[in-house]
Amino acid sequence: MAILFAFAAFGSIGLARSLATLMWMAVVFTALLAIIKREQPFTGALNHWDEVVACAAVFCLASAVSHSMPV
Repeated sequence: MAILFAFAAFGSIGLARSLATLMWMAVVFTALLAIIKREQPFTGALNHWDEVVACAAVFCLASAVSHSMPV
């Protein structure tokens, strides 16, 4: 997430919108990876599904911030 945040900081559309876009791509990529690896959600150990939830939460936060700011 730190790498995605660093890339978003240099985005031309603003930090919040860049971060929201990168988080959405991370959610999709990580979910596909979890499906390919056939990981089970809600297991005792952390897996890709937990990362999907964390990235989705950051996406929702960044999306809410980017929509509330005037352009």
